[in-house]
Amino acid sequence: EVQLVESGGGLVQPGGSLRLSCAASGFTIGSYEMSWVRQSPGKGPEWVSSINKSGATTYYPDSVKGRFTISRDNAKNTLSLQMHSLQPEDTAVYFCTARSPTDTIRGQGTQVTVSS
Repeated sequence: EVQLVESGGGLVQPGGSLRLSCAASGFTIGSYEMSWVRQSPGKGPEWVSSINKSGATTYYPDSVKGRFTISRDNAKNTLSLQMHSLQPEDTAVYFCTARSPTDTIRGQGTQVTVSS
């Protein structure tokens, strides 16, 4: 079964850090561009970061640049997102996605809540 499973979410105080992980099974992520996307209640999906197939190039929107770092381990078939200086506006369900020219795979998501 093709699957992405996120983990590492939770409750953190403003200014804190979390590391999200995404484990792939049933396919090899090395053939896919990988991304993180988040969604808050009542809002549409927001792109958080992307990384190319080799891991050599990463992309971030201004809202998280300098605070979030995406990385991948193709040998372990995993994707990570290190998040620092978290703020309440970062509260959302975070999803990892795998995209190729022919298909897109998305996980079930992990909740991140930033609150004092």
